[in-house]
Amino acid sequence: MTQDTEAQASPPPEDDHVPSPGESQHWHHVLRSITTGNAIIAVLAIFLAVIVGSMMILFTDDEVRASSSYIFSRPSDFFSAGYEAIKGAYTALFRGSIYNTRADDFTTGIRPLTETLKFAGPLIAAGLGVGLAFRAGMFNIGGRGQMLLAGAASGYVAINANLPGPLLLAAAVVAGMVAGGLWAGIVGLLKARTGAHEVIVTIMLNYVGFYLVFFMLSRQGILQAPGSVNPKSVAMPQDARMPKILGDGYNLHLGFVLALVAVAVVWWILNHSAMGYRFRAVGENPNAARTAGINVGRTYVLVMVIAGSLVGLAGANQTLGTVPNGVTVDLDASIGFDAITVALLGRSHPLGILGAGLLFGAFKAGGFSMQAAEGIPVDIVLVIQSLIVLFIAAPPLVQALFRLPVKESA
Repeated sequence: MTQDTEAQASPPPEDDHVPSPGESQHWHHVLRSITTGNAIIAVLAIFLAVIVGSMMILFTDDEVRASSSYIFSRPSDFFSAGYEAIKGAYTALFRGSIYNTRADDFTTGIRPLTETLKFAGPLIAAGLGVGLAFRAGMFNIGGRGQMLLAGAASGYVAINANLPGPLLLAAAVVAGMVAGGLWAGIVGLLKARTGAHEVIVTIMLNYVGFYLVFFMLSRQGILQAPGSVNPKSVAMPQDARMPKILGDGYNLHLGFVLALVAVAVVWWILNHSAMGYRFRAVGENPNAARTAGINVGRTYVLVMVIAGSLVGLAGANQTLGTVPNGVTVDLDASIGFDAITVALLGRSHPLGILGAGLLFGAFKAGGFSMQAAEGIPVDIVLVIQSLIVLFIAAPPLVQALFRLPVKESA
């Protein structure tokens, strides 16, 4: 009797869990959010760009072109040559940007990764400057001018300031950030006061900044090296150069660490500060923000000053770290424009910009390896970067090609 009672009281064995309709709907919503979100569009844009880049590699390879002349009689030769060309190109890209598998030891093999991080530093900093302005509804296309002015200011302080060791480096970096912030602040001020379109103003200021720096580098007593007739300054003093964080065997320097600090600061500003809330509110709807009591004009000026200072950090990085042999009019190395791509790929989020900067740093470091090892034009890498922007700028095209569901409007 007792056993029967215990048997009746014991719970029945559990069956396999069958999701309820509510749970199924929840996971369907999660999957739909993933496939219609920004991240999947960015990943697929990179994938499509790599595919198109692979086709261009085929067109530029001599063996592929030679085998294509008799493709119908011996198609295996064409496909074999094409496979080897694409494999060789992206293997060289990996060896030049991540790890050199042909190196004799680990310390030598890891050097390509340090080069990627070195190139990524200014891209991340400048990308943050562009992305932060995007979040406030401002298009900061003036990265080149801001970097040039920042690099010139950093170089001038480094050459002329009589300060001890670390203070000289800190003063030069701050001078670059201040110069970049003030130059970009002009754009915000004109936008706030006159309604001038920031795209036109920033593009025009790129030219003004270029010729202003060229003037400074062409005049003795300002930045031009004594006794030189070329528009170039003297090399940066050793105390003003960013220290190499892994020793003299690698080119990776303090600039990458400063870029990581900038990522953390921008993330905190956007997500945990009242100023970041104002930036996002103005970017979403300036009229609604004005109705809510936000000074939209002041926000435009403030966001451009901060954005310009971040781009200025990239300029100081170039002058004091990556190319410390002297200030030139080419110190921006197209980073000011590449930063736009980095910001777009990162969707103007600090962590996304960090990932995009690392990716484009790998392209820069590995592109030269592709050219040297496989004879592939380095311009192919530039084409891939441009295609990434093209596909990111056209989400409906990516959604149509991969049959992704269209995000429902709220």
